Amino acid sequence: MSETPLLQVKNLHTSFDTDAGEVMAVNGLSFNLSRGKVLGIVGESGSGKSVTAYSVMRILTENGHITEGEVLFNGENVLKYSKQQMHEFRGSKISMIFQDPMTSLNPVYTVGNQLKEAIRIHTDRNKEQIQARALEMLTLVGVNEPEKRLKQYPHELSGGMRQRVMIAMALACEPDILIADEPTTALDVTIQAQILELMQDLQKKLGMAIIMITHDLGVIADICDEIIVMYAGRVCERGTAEEIFYNPSHEYTRGLIRSIPKIGANHEKLVPIAGSPVDLLNLPAGCAFASRCDHAMKICLSDVPEELRINDNHIAACWLNVKQRYEEEKDGEKK
Repeated sequence: MSETPLLQVKNLHTSFDTDAGEVMAVNGLSFNLSRGKVLGIVGESGSGKSVTAYSVMRILTENGHITEGEVLFNGENVLKYSKQQMHEFRGSKISMIFQDPMTSLNPVYTVGNQLKEAIRIHTDRNKEQIQARALEMLTLVGVNEPEKRLKQYPHELSGGMRQRVMIAMALACEPDILIADEPTTALDVTIQAQILELMQDLQKKLGMAIIMITHDLGVIADICDEIIVMYAGRVCERGTAEEIFYNPSHEYTRGLIRSIPKIGANHEKLVPIAGSPVDLLNLPAGCAFASRCDHAMKICLSDVPEELRINDNHIAACWLNVKQRYEEEKDGEKK
């Protein structure tokens, strides 16, 4: 009997009410996350990555609401939790690192004040234990001179140091799941590598599950057990990192891979994905990527493709795969 996944998201639909109409940001997303695993969610801005995370955490803005679906943590539907249950759930069971640490940290409070507050709210430690835990967490994430850093304000720290503080805050209460929303945005390449390496080390030490959200496939190539590629709130493709990189089966995924700079290819031009992102106020009847796809067929414009299993570790939602499978079966019958 297989173990129940730590987190199960089933047929999630999230919308936002605006003056222009209903923005359908997430449309039928489903995935499982097991203990100790790393899931990557990739896609360009507006694909629904961050909204998925906010839906799981139930921290949507006032005009946002989950219209359908379930979010199960250890088999319990988080969407039915009371405010008090959600308060206890966040921090102790699931934590999140937000995109920009400069805007996520309060500029008028010291780093120590904010880190210790997170520990105080979600644990029953006393004042001395909270201080010790704060120092322990800063040391764990590689912050030098932790006693000094506790007394400093966010603007006194570098971008990489602020990001480490955010990771320390997220992990202070030892959550089962860590959501990292673009954790390396605005950091230079060297610091990016250090932050990703740090997260890998912490994941192995603490045994937590991680959801890594990014627009850059290259960032998560080595860290994820499974990758989900999203476009217009839907899953285009999902599979192991090896399958996604070496056997992409959706034109959007292929476009993302073509846009990654290659080492040593100094004179090779990057190939951008043509066209503009789809309007979430008026989603097309068929495949949302059809208008930007060079290989779109008539059916792509009228019908949403269902997920087709490529192999045991790979699923894609593209009519081209259905066509290819049909042609292979037809050729097999002739032989």
